[in-house]
Amino acid sequence: MQSTAVARNPVIRGFAPDPSLIRAGDWYYVANSSFEWFPTIPIHRSRDLATWEYAGHVDGAAPGGTLAGVPDSGGIWAPSLSWDGERFWVVYSVVRSVGTPYFDQDTYVTTAPGVSGPWALPRRVPSHGFDPALFHEDGQLWLLNLQNDHRPGGQRFAGIVLTELDRDTLAPLGGTHLLLQHERLIEGPKLLRHDGWYHLLLAEGGTGFEHGVRTARSRRLTGPYELDDRPMLTSRDDPRLPLQKAGHGELVRTPDGHWFLGHLAARPLHTPDGPRCTLGRETAIQSVIWDAEGRPRLRQGGWHPAVEVAVPRAAGEAAQGAAAPGETDRGPQPASPEAPLGWPWSTLREPPTASWADTVSRPGWIRLRGRQGPESRWAQSLLAQRLTEHRATAQVTVEARPFTFTQAAGLILRYDAEAYLSLDLTWAESPGEPQRGQQWRGGGRTVLRLVERDETGARQAAVVEVDASAPVTLGVTVEGAEACFWYVREGARTPVGPALDCSRLSDDHGGRLRFTGTLAGIHVRDLVDAAFTADFRDFRLTCAAGD
Repeated sequence: MQSTAVARNPVIRGFAPDPSLIRAGDWYYVANSSFEWFPTIPIHRSRDLATWEYAGHVDGAAPGGTLAGVPDSGGIWAPSLSWDGERFWVVYSVVRSVGTPYFDQDTYVTTAPGVSGPWALPRRVPSHGFDPALFHEDGQLWLLNLQNDHRPGGQRFAGIVLTELDRDTLAPLGGTHLLLQHERLIEGPKLLRHDGWYHLLLAEGGTGFEHGVRTARSRRLTGPYELDDRPMLTSRDDPRLPLQKAGHGELVRTPDGHWFLGHLAARPLHTPDGPRCTLGRETAIQSVIWDAEGRPRLRQGGWHPAVEVAVPRAAGEAAQGAAAPGETDRGPQPASPEAPLGWPWSTLREPPTASWADTVSRPGWIRLRGRQGPESRWAQSLLAQRLTEHRATAQVTVEARPFTFTQAAGLILRYDAEAYLSLDLTWAESPGEPQRGQQWRGGGRTVLRLVERDETGARQAAVVEVDASAPVTLGVTVEGAEACFWYVREGARTPVGPALDCSRLSDDHGGRLRFTGTLAGIHVRDLVDAAFTADFRDFRLTCAAGD
């Protein structure tokens, strides 16, 4: 490389799994899974592989504009981004069942002139399984996929298949080709051609601590493919490595002919109950060479991911400001006063709309109208941002007048419906009065209620009476596996309840499949009338590196 900089992994930090890495012109792009969260399929871009900025998302990826009803960690899995010299293509699956033999998923393809859109209406293509990818060659378009055998005794990961698609209609042409089967779990196929070989990059071993990248190759596109006898990338054999779960990779070539691998990884907290990945799976970069036998290998040798990687230095300021393919400007930017609910805000199963997220009625505030509770798969009034480090502070000022226990507004740390911590302004009976739900009789008091939820259920950790005649500032400080909630009284932080275990907000707790990451945000509920509103201002999430 003519001039280099240093990328420190993960390069896209916090919930950013299943990266699909490509180059178009002088820009590199990464598309990530979004699961049940909006915006769907966020895309970042870089000129040097080290410094990344949000560049847009695949608007319209959810059929009908909603993912209502999809389970936690369902929704949009493993998008694959590609560039044919004229258009960007994205193929992805919408998964509607998790933890069953049936994924009940549909695979879609959409295109756009630039990553910020406009994206064409997605079209369904053959849906053998999740983790699809597209391969462009000599004007032909090929769809790779995992096939799923749902039958009793069948393999849920039953091999990698390939189908040619008509470039215009996306209809399948000819039959489906079985490229490879393996006794070990393989998924996430990516395909490229190099020095006369077709190379398959495969995610191996599942997306947990056994994850890895394995390659296979063939002289013919349709196979048969010979599996490499060693992994290209994995951290499964060394729990001391700072980057764990390394896998799900894609190769990209720089303009000067060097190669890099984009892959997912995680930075676990080490707890008495084992490693816990509260930040979810993140995006990392590795430098790659081709060995004497023509197979891709990590430049540093072996198969362990490096934290620091030499990457090509970005061009000068003039080139840095040049438009990317299909773009006339620098594309969508993070949230601003003009677009207050843009990135880095995220919402559950639907985009924010003025019907429940109002930034106009009270300038400088966000007004949320309460809807369903924090465990709903349908209509939550929640805005959240990703935690990107193990040390973080979130705070917000809220103004609300709840008059029933079915109304609440506050601050939440959320992984999913079975893993969250929340501090909410709500109503409670007067001291000494039993909890019998007779809120319509009047009386009662305004309180801050601290709740922790895990797979065993929800528990009340603390209740503090507060004066709600003025706005209240709520906050939480995260230090590794501990979360301490507080509110501001007389200008000072006042703790609410004990320190809570936030290592439960992780991929690895609860004994079931979980694929996202922890977010901090604001939420409101009104379970009876869906009319109660709360106003929020000055939300701040500060994440401090220090791993």
